[in-house]
Order: sequence, then structure tokens, then C-alpha cells
Amino acid sequence: MTIETNTVNHYRTIWISDVHLGTAGCKAKFLLDFLKFNESDTLYLVGDIIDGWQLRKGWNWRQSHNDVVQKVLRKARKGTRVIYVPGNHDEFARDYVNHHFGGIEVLYEATHVTAQGKRLLITHGDLFDGVIAQAKWLAYLGDSLYTFVLALNHWVNRARVRMGFEYWSLSQYLKHKVKNAVSFITSFENALIQEARRRGFDGVVCGHIHKAEIREIDGLLYCNDGDWVESLTALVETQQGELRIVEWTVMRDTEDERVDEAALAT
Repeated sequence: MTIETNTVNHYRTIWISDVHLGTAGCKAKFLLDFLKFNESDTLYLVGDIIDGWQLRKGWNWRQSHNDVVQKVLRKARKGTRVIYVPGNHDEFARDYVNHHFGGIEVLYEATHVTAQGKRLLITHGDLFDGVIAQAKWLAYLGDSLYTFVLALNHWVNRARVRMGFEYWSLSQYLKHKVKNAVSFITSFENALIQEARRRGFDGVVCGHIHKAEIREIDGLLYCNDGDWVESLTALVETQQGELRIVEWTVMRDTEDERVDEAALAT
């Protein structure tokens, strides 16, 4: 679902993940725009919000990244329940599970009950990734290659903007064309569904693989909220309990293809 108006939407719940603040690939301005026009009773941050892996290699923290943090903190102050479930790139935050920071709850995982009574397991998903679990060095190597593709993606989209086209993800396109990547995604999804079934949940919400999706697998609900470096997506729950994927590939407030960051930070 792509929103085309400048109205503020109020959802029961919003899930976002894989923002990767601190990296060149982070689309912080798009996320700021999304957060301005979308409110919720509960906001879940489902891991990889800050990219500790990349920050150890080099500092790439822009003003818009600060603005994202301030925007989330402001939502918490104004009454939104904000729950932070860390992932592998921000695993340092797992040392602070069950603590509160600026009104944000840090949890190892969470349980969400929808307005329709469905119990959903909320987890980043890295614990069900065999590469992360068994060969972390390979995950670091893959992350470096992925960073290169994201840099290429940036220049491709700069050219597309000049030609009047909307945002398009080169990395997503390549991922969906590679057979091994498709096989990995299927295995990842099945592992999460098996865990949800074993623990008596009706479904699962995760991130990690940067592929937004809502679908039923073997009678259980699989939801992935996507990311903010490739697909620019979030998962939302309406007040009636309906789950949707929101795509935010066009910024609402633009002027010569730029966002007024001062306005977004309010």
C-alpha cells in the first residue's frame, strides 16, 4: 500500500526495522517523512535501527540520523508506547534488555496481540539465520559486499530522480533474481513459522532480510516489515486489526527533491 496524500494516518500499531542509522545507505529522510505522517498507539523498533557493525568501521552519522532518533523520542514523550527489540547490527542494545531509555522499552523479544486477538511473536529474526548463528565471519563479509551494492544503488537512484522516476531498489532486484537468495529467504521464513508454532503463537513479525511481506505459511501468519535502506516499508495494524505493508517511496513534503528536515523534526 502506497500513501499518496499529506494526511496524518493514525494506526493501532506500526513496526519498522533495519533502518541502519550510521550508514550511507540509510534513507533517514524518507523515514522522517513517514514518521511525520504516521502516528500509532504502539511503535515497534524491530532491530538493526543503529548499525553498530558499520560504525565500528567508520563514522557516517548525518543530521537526519539524529533527527530520526529525536523524532522517535518525541513520540514516546507524547504517549506512543515505543518498544525496541534489538537485532544483530545493534546487538549491543541487548545488554540493556528490560531497561527504559527516554520512554523506550528495550526487550529481547515481544508478544503483540492484535485487535482481532491474534498473538504475534515479535523478533528481529537474526537468531533464525544460519549464517549469523554458525558463521558470523561470513555474515561480516556479506555485509561488506552488501554495503557496496547499496552505494551503487544510491547513484542509480540519483540518476532516476534526475529523469523524473521514483525510488527503485537495485539491491532488492538483484536479491530476488538470485536463486540462492530466494532459497535462503524461504528457509528463514519457515524457521520463524516453526518457532511461532512451537510456542503457541498465531504468527510472527520480523525484519532482518529486508523483504517486506505478509502471508500465511502453514496456517500461521508471517509478517516482515521490510527496511529503510532498500524497500522503504513499514508494517502497520489498523484500529480494526488489519495488517498492511506501507511503502514510502515518495516523500510527502518535497522541494526540489529535498525534505525540510527542520519541519520533519517537529
